[in-house]
Amino acid sequence: MNCSYTKQTDQAHIVKLDSALIYALWKVGFARGGLKAGLEVRTSFVGEGASIEITVKGDDYGKITKLKDTIYGNRYHGEIDIPPKIKPGESVWFEVKLSKQGLKGESNVIPAAPPIELRRMQWSAKEARRGDVLKLTAELEGVEEGAEATVIIYEYDRDAYHDKIVSIPTQVKGRKVELDWEYQYFEDTDEIPTDEELKKYGKSYNPPEYFFVVVIDGQRVGEGQESGLLTFKDWVDIELKKVDGTPLPDEQFTIVMPDGSKRQGKLDAKGHARIEDVPPGKFTVLFSEDRVARSQSAGT
Repeated sequence: MNCSYTKQTDQAHIVKLDSALIYALWKVGFARGGLKAGLEVRTSFVGEGASIEITVKGDDYGKITKLKDTIYGNRYHGEIDIPPKIKPGESVWFEVKLSKQGLKGESNVIPAAPPIELRRMQWSAKEARRGDVLKLTAELEGVEEGAEATVIIYEYDRDAYHDKIVSIPTQVKGRKVELDWEYQYFEDTDEIPTDEELKKYGKSYNPPEYFFVVVIDGQRVGEGQESGLLTFKDWVDIELKKVDGTPLPDEQFTIVMPDGSKRQGKLDAKGHARIEDVPPGKFTVLFSEDRVARSQSAGT
């Protein structure tokens, strides 16, 4: 392309600027069927709003898909759908045409593969307590052995505003993504709304729940909570003493849980009780009226 012109300055000249296609490149190094792939085209002197036509081609299929658009500033950035019919080991490239300018060219070639298919996805348990180690498993088809993968764990939200908890890099082995994750809850459980508080807004109590997705080559599997929801279970310690520190043993009690349910129990000889597997959040402990009257008279 000629971009240098030498002319006299004391007279008018008409110079014809030739249009040119400078390059056409994929913005990704790998194309996955069923997803979009980014691309870029750079031109010279094609004019604002020029029509551009891009056709993706493959080894076995010829023309795969096509898009028509316009180009501005001599640069085109776009995305194009890679159809799911791609075969393993396929290579793809795209052809660029600017018919009005008489320009035509081809991009670089990149490898492609069909969409990843999810066979099974699950937690090793349905409930988790602090310190529990959970195994996360996703069985997949259409993935290469040793492929880089990322497991992302989310806290589930009924309104679909899921909070990301952690991203864990891993690899595909034996058509599986599998890893261990230690559960911890670092927030203040008092901040979890109770059923009574949520009733004001027409909602009901929901404990912290979690799901995970797997990301490989830009494809995300598990967005529909196919892993199932992992539920956080907590515990409550009760200790009843007089003001002088003397335990009050064998007292009957009732706990009102954050979800509105109730559990009853009895303190041991040391005035202590531990209740496992309770819904996390704010709770209320009630003792009998008889104990309250006695404790008041005893100055506890």
